[in-house]
Amino acid sequence: MLIIGEKLSIIAKRVREAMMNKDKGPIQEIATNQWKQGAGMIDANIGPAEDGGEELMQWMVTTIQEVVPLPICLDTTNFKAVEAGLQVHNNEWGRPLINSTSNDPERFPMMEIAAKYNAQIIGLTVGKGGLPADAEERAAIAAEIMARAMEYGIPLEDLYLDPLVLQIATSQDHALHVIKSVKMFQELNDPAMKTVVGLSNISNGCPKALRPILNKYYLTLLTYEGLTAAIADPHEVAETVKTTDVIMGKTLYAHSYLEM
Repeated sequence: MLIIGEKLSIIAKRVREAMMNKDKGPIQEIATNQWKQGAGMIDANIGPAEDGGEELMQWMVTTIQEVVPLPICLDTTNFKAVEAGLQVHNNEWGRPLINSTSNDPERFPMMEIAAKYNAQIIGLTVGKGGLPADAEERAAIAAEIMARAMEYGIPLEDLYLDPLVLQIATSQDHALHVIKSVKMFQELNDPAMKTVVGLSNISNGCPKALRPILNKYYLTLLTYEGLTAAIADPHEVAETVKTTDVIMGKTLYAHSYLEM
């Protein structure tokens, strides 16, 4: 499974201050730690970034890739910032990922950018009409996003479908809808579609002590259904991913499997 390190988010005070002050130290420290803890990609979440977004995203991408040989997940709703980040992305470390498009017409331009720069892209299964009610509605939206991706010239293997994880504290029934969606999404195409979730969304609003427990067990259930990638804290979930892979026979057991 691909772990996309989630810790470089403007929501975090330390990260936000480093972004605003163009202080490379904290950004590079967090990026390096996530890489060493098992991340295969680093999420750079700069928020809406309506002012100065292009410069900020370029700074984030180059700052991270100065010290970490990984591709970047460019996380913002600012189209120009995404394109600016792609222009400086070092593709020697892997292809970048755009987070994200959706079934909202306002987000369609992200697909145009992905096609232009040969980037991968996340398709969030939500539209302008509001949250999907269940797995079936998520799958219907996913099919529309897939069709649109092909119209823009994006190969389906470059599209990650995101079933939209919601807070279990306020939307408990959706936890199972998302698990079912992961399985359904894979059946929409042959070869199976890739899937991704924002894992920590499940525990938003929960007590701090419960959050890692909810995240880890939820990831195990999602992995069993074939989840491809998770935007998550690699320190928190790497052990879960490796253990689940061994139990499911995806990795050959060895006493040292956690060190591999």
